[in-house]
Amino acid sequence: MKAVIQRVSQSSVTIEGKIVASIQQGILVLLGVEDSDAKEDIEWLSAKIVNLRIFEDQNAVMNLSIKDIDGEMIVVSQFTLHASTKKGNRPSYIKAAKPEIAIPLYENFIKQVELDLGKSVQTGTFGADMKVNLTNDGPVTIIINTKIKE
Repeated sequence: MKAVIQRVSQSSVTIEGKIVASIQQGILVLLGVEDSDAKEDIEWLSAKIVNLRIFEDQNAVMNLSIKDIDGEMIVVSQFTLHASTKKGNRPSYIKAAKPEIAIPLYENFIKQVELDLGKSVQTGTFGADMKVNLTNDGPVTIIINTKIKE
């Protein structure tokens, strides 16, 4: 799994002109799933995200997690995170999992995050044409790949 984690002061997801998810202070997670992803990837990535100390404490030091600040989260599926640009100018998405594999992994990731975070998270809709709006706070953007654990 690959994830782009963005600390946001607000974020929303719109599908066909309708807002389907909206948060204030928290994290927007763009999640890419590949065929080789498994339960271990889900558990490791979820724990890493909910415990990342990327929010400022009273001394303006990034020392607090989303759990510490009782922040909100949106998780959006994004197969393009697995794009390969090695050959030519048209990206290849061969590493991205097909929907029959990706959807259950995506849904299980959401369940694990909700369990680890202790509350519901909002989502986009898998496979939909989504408009993602965000105000990146900082900016703080972190990329995590479960295959290399960084």
